[in-house]
Amino acid sequence: MNIIDLTDEEITEFAHPMWDDLINYSNKGQYGKFIRHFSYNLLLGLNEVEVGKQFAHSELARNLVEERDFLGLIRRGEHVTALYRVRSKTREGEWLGRMVLGFEKGEVKIFAASIF
Repeated sequence: MNIIDLTDEEITEFAHPMWDDLINYSNKGQYGKFIRHFSYNLLLGLNEVEVGKQFAHSELARNLVEERDFLGLIRRGEHVTALYRVRSKTREGEWLGRMVLGFEKGEVKIFAASIF
């Protein structure tokens, strides 16, 4: 199955909870829980030391507002990108949150996630 064939409603049913988990576990600095929905290839490409430093030292990554504004979906190839407006508890302004989803061994997994 290709994720881009699902409706927006079907995609957001699993995308929103996955995004909420990323924000929750980022704020708490719980790396093991933060990566639990990551694809195998994403996990292979992560430098655990660098990600750990981000959790320990990034004011933005540890102070994200839990409420999100869903901006939409972008379909491309075998992946869909969910876009969110993100705010900080400690810094003024807005950031763009992006989470790329797709199927891996029949399960929806995160293939990329970032905040710009």
